[in-house]
Amino acid sequence: MEPKQEPMKNNDDGVLEDVTLNQEEDEFDSKERVLHKYFLQEWKLLKSLLDDTVSNGRVSDPSSVHKFRSIIDKYQEQGQLIEPYLESMVSPLMNIIRSRTIELGADSDEILEIINPICIIIYSLVTVCGYKAVIKFFPHQVSDLELAVSLLEKCHLTSSGTSLRQESTGEMEAKCVMLLWLYILVLVPFDISTVDTSIANNENLNEFELAPLVLRIIGFCKDYLATAGPMRTMAGLVLSRLLTRPDMPKAFMSFVEWTHEVMSSVTEDILRHFQLLGAIEALAAIFKAGSRNLLLDVIPLVWNDTSILYKSSTASRSPLLRKFIMKLTQRIGLTALPHRLPSWRYTSNMDVHGNSSKSNEVTDGAEDEDMEVPENVEEIIEMLLSGLRDMDTIVRWSAAKGIGRITSRLTSSLSEEVLSSVLELFSPGEGDGSWHGGCLALAELARRGLLLPTSLPKVVPVVVKALHYDVRRGPHSVGSHVRDAAAYVCWAFGRAYYHADMRSILENLAPHLLTVACYDREVNCRRAAAAAFQENVGRQGNYPHGIDIVNTADYFSLSSRVHSYLHVAIFIAQYEGYLLPFVDDLLDRKICHWDKSLRELAAEALSFLVKYDPQYFATTVMEKLIPCTLSSDLCMRHGATLATGELVLALHRCSYALPLDKQKTLAGVVPAIEKARLYRGKGGEIMRSAVSRFIECISISKVALSEKIKRSLLDTLNENLRHPNSQIQNAAVKALKHFIQAYLLASDNKGTTDVTAKYLNMLTDPNVAVRRGSALAIGILPYELLASQWRNVILKLCGCCAIEENPEDRDAEARVNAVRGLVSVCETLIGGREDAAKPVIENDISLFVLIKNEVMMTLFKALDDYSVDNRGDVGSWVREAALDGLEKCTYMLCKIDNSASLSGTSNGKEIESSVQPLNDNLPKNNQELLLFDQNLATSLIRGICKQALEKMDKLREAAANVLHRILYNQMIYIPYIAFREKLEEIIPKEAEAKWAVPSYSYPRFVQLLQFGCYSRDVLSGLVISIGGLQDSLKKVSLSALMEYLEEVEFEEHNTRMSREYMLSDDILWVLQHYKKCDRVIIPSLKTIEILFSKKVFLNMEANTTTFCAGVLDSLAIELKGSKDFSKLYAGIAILGYVASVPEPINMRAFSQLVSFLVHRYPKIRKAAAEQAYLVLLQNGNLVAEDKIEKALEILCDTCWDGDIDLAKQQRVALCETIGLEVVPIGKNTEGASSKTSTKKPTDLDENASYSSLVESSGF
Repeated sequence: MEPKQEPMKNNDDGVLEDVTLNQEEDEFDSKERVLHKYFLQEWKLLKSLLDDTVSNGRVSDPSSVHKFRSIIDKYQEQGQLIEPYLESMVSPLMNIIRSRTIELGADSDEILEIINPICIIIYSLVTVCGYKAVIKFFPHQVSDLELAVSLLEKCHLTSSGTSLRQESTGEMEAKCVMLLWLYILVLVPFDISTVDTSIANNENLNEFELAPLVLRIIGFCKDYLATAGPMRTMAGLVLSRLLTRPDMPKAFMSFVEWTHEVMSSVTEDILRHFQLLGAIEALAAIFKAGSRNLLLDVIPLVWNDTSILYKSSTASRSPLLRKFIMKLTQRIGLTALPHRLPSWRYTSNMDVHGNSSKSNEVTDGAEDEDMEVPENVEEIIEMLLSGLRDMDTIVRWSAAKGIGRITSRLTSSLSEEVLSSVLELFSPGEGDGSWHGGCLALAELARRGLLLPTSLPKVVPVVVKALHYDVRRGPHSVGSHVRDAAAYVCWAFGRAYYHADMRSILENLAPHLLTVACYDREVNCRRAAAAAFQENVGRQGNYPHGIDIVNTADYFSLSSRVHSYLHVAIFIAQYEGYLLPFVDDLLDRKICHWDKSLRELAAEALSFLVKYDPQYFATTVMEKLIPCTLSSDLCMRHGATLATGELVLALHRCSYALPLDKQKTLAGVVPAIEKARLYRGKGGEIMRSAVSRFIECISISKVALSEKIKRSLLDTLNENLRHPNSQIQNAAVKALKHFIQAYLLASDNKGTTDVTAKYLNMLTDPNVAVRRGSALAIGILPYELLASQWRNVILKLCGCCAIEENPEDRDAEARVNAVRGLVSVCETLIGGREDAAKPVIENDISLFVLIKNEVMMTLFKALDDYSVDNRGDVGSWVREAALDGLEKCTYMLCKIDNSASLSGTSNGKEIESSVQPLNDNLPKNNQELLLFDQNLATSLIRGICKQALEKMDKLREAAANVLHRILYNQMIYIPYIAFREKLEEIIPKEAEAKWAVPSYSYPRFVQLLQFGCYSRDVLSGLVISIGGLQDSLKKVSLSALMEYLEEVEFEEHNTRMSREYMLSDDILWVLQHYKKCDRVIIPSLKTIEILFSKKVFLNMEANTTTFCAGVLDSLAIELKGSKDFSKLYAGIAILGYVASVPEPINMRAFSQLVSFLVHRYPKIRKAAAEQAYLVLLQNGNLVAEDKIEKALEILCDTCWDGDIDLAKQQRVALCETIGLEVVPIGKNTEGASSKTSTKKPTDLDENASYSSLVESSGF
């Protein structure tokens, strides 16, 4: 052994050298070295943990157990990688348990502390590798039997403190390991009574009585059979080995009688239920391990109990119990039947000449006659067949394996009867469970060679039906498990049969398998069918194009349903024999599928197949689809309408000209749908979308339409534009764009002007859905319809972008669509003028100026749309659309400026190189002639940067990306951007897309506060984040601002002061600009409060007084009559800070603070009193020394949140004490006169009540 151990040692010391070995060297290396390199990669760490445990004789560090288990758990699905190391791990650990138990004794209290952590490690190996692989390395001396029983008895008395595996302290694992140890030890080749040392001390023991050691083992196992943990299974294994020993017939019979009592006395008690499960599981293990001679005598009793129990209500409620009953039933049947290898079984081995050596499937008649089939076998098979119909998969799977095993011991004629019974499960009246169980049974029969090739012609049609099994139940369907199991049957066929027998079968199955692989809704079914096809291609020889198909339809390519439909299936369909099955499957099953998204995908997939045979699709397929558009089934008519439209479009792209009669039929599809009133009722909405898509497809294909049908289709699209569903509107807009191009512009101009006028009138319709649709429709109108009245169109759309005056008419989606429509109209007008290649005329200049003065200003106003309703900040949709629109309009204006400046130069690179110095250096008087000037550029960057600092991640990211594209546009240089170099530092050209991450964006954009042209707008966005409700955003944004203020503190003090001064000036601007706008004012006040708490603005010398005075002026306005608690709390806190600054501003602040002592709200009075108390306590010079104690006493002793009259008296007393003038109540306390309080304020927000609620919360 020594020479063999040396390479192992060298390998452990030279792991780094092993890693550099080439693959070729592995062939000549030792097995141990290769294993250590490629399999258990953490072996070095595990080895160190094991060595430490062995050297200490116990687990010294409890954390090492967790490390060991976490490493082993990673190999859960690849346990075979650990098996080469099991001996070096299990043997030392079991030897520790054995030696320490002998040393300390099983009764020692310390022994459990030693073995429990070790058992956790061993049990983790059992869970990964299985108990059979692990127990081979357990010690199995005869003397260990009593030792293991004593340890089990010690463990038996303990209980686990937690049910969580991660927190386990080893009690359960110790019991499992001890039971597995006994599983090996009870096989000692001696009479156990000779091993039991307690017999020597007991002279009264009868020779027919069981040894005490056996009774102890059986007693423990019976206890564990009544538990719910893994000990139940392991106790059954121990009993199966112990009771089937030749010297244990009495113990065996006693146990059978005990199980008879358990199975006969079924109660509702949950503990009794676990005991019943354990008893059935133990019997199943015994019938697997015991000899036939021992078990034959007890079969009648056990079978009778089992059959009665299966029919009981207890079994009907417990899937696990039914599974164990199936397992026991099949083993009873296997015991009752003599073991035989049937001569009729199919084999597919090859002889040396390459011929099949399969049997001729001739049944030995004499053998059939000689074989006696026990009476209960028929009942057993019946029970297993009923198990195939069970509602639970685990029961069906166990029953299927039982059918396969028992059939292998039957004669040929009896096996045919079993097959016939299995095929009856596939009758139309059976449920999905029967079909699934039948497929599992067929697969088991095929795998075992029990399904003869002569039976395949009647089996394959059933399997094909199962491959497409899908039964609609309510809003969904069932059958994916049946299709999965059917693919498993096909996989079993490929493994079981010789290619000569499978050639015709595979030709029949292959199209169906690939149809499921490409078009099934469930990914597991697609992968299962592809695996079955791959197995057949690999094992059945040279199948046409099999390798190419297998390489394309692999596990990963089929994971995406869209990729399967639109790529994998299209590739496979090019091969002969697959196109028609694919088309049939789409037409028969997928076009009418219950899943709307699948119908849409199927229609698209069908159109992708047109290129392989346009004639077939234009005739046969279309003739099938068109009548289905009027089907009574919603799914069918929706899918057929979509598919018909997609086919027409695909044929057009293939340059296939449809006959006039077919075009006439297509033109009548939509009028027929409308005549049948199929827009009404359930499903009318999805039919509208489908019809819009159909019109879009025939418009692109330019199908010939009569004038009457043109008007009818236009009315249909206009009706869909008025629908409140946005998806229907979008589909109608897409269709309208192509419809106008194909049918309205191609004919005479009569009526085209009416279309534009009609949509303009719809912009002011009271119905918001009409306004939404009309704005989108105007956006897609062609240049020819807009050229005559472009000014009216633009001005009307500009008006629709603004928030409506009447709160009841306000609609965010209408404004979003108006913004998008406005930008699209501008693009169309500019693009149409360029396409016409006409010189610039006065009319064009008016258009350009209108875009600059009206459109850009409208988009800037849209950036200030902060409307809210019950969905939240719906104005953010408008702002996002405005950002996109500003970017596009900027490019338009700059492009016009460039073309005018360069006198026709249009090359993008020339523009970028020549326009930059030309435009940036123009004198101011010439800039007045430009469309995109310095003021517009500054306003643009200000608006974008403001959005880049607000609280919504999506908008911040959108704004930053827009700014990035404007700065680095390759085709059009955007001039006049102030501090462009600094902006390019903030947003580098190769910046990663992290702008939605606050910690990335805020520290960058906050740097713009140092530039006066941007700082105010930047700050108005920043305060929203700092003073908002999101703690994480507040923390990041505030941190960025403080770093900005402090980053120059150690370099130049004046720079820091100037930054503070600029910030204070900008804050005062924000307070003035957003006066009485709580959306900005409340977070601004919170921001000021936070900055005051961090000593910002308090050390600006004279500027501090100026800033504080401005803040007090704003507070006097904002807090007057306010009912918003967060606003009042922030204002009171600010008054407290200002009251602490030097005179003379402090007394003014304190006077305002004292006025809140008689506020209408008790909580506000209390907060004001607390703040006033802190101010007096911290500023002794505010009040005379002889009066400060009295003032503090009044503030402390008064219950400010109590009676208002008392509060008023105490406030007067406080004012007299500190020498303040008593302001009459009503001027400064309530903050509003009776006139103001009774007048209802005009609410400019949508859904006023909800808006006030949301805004009062800080959003």
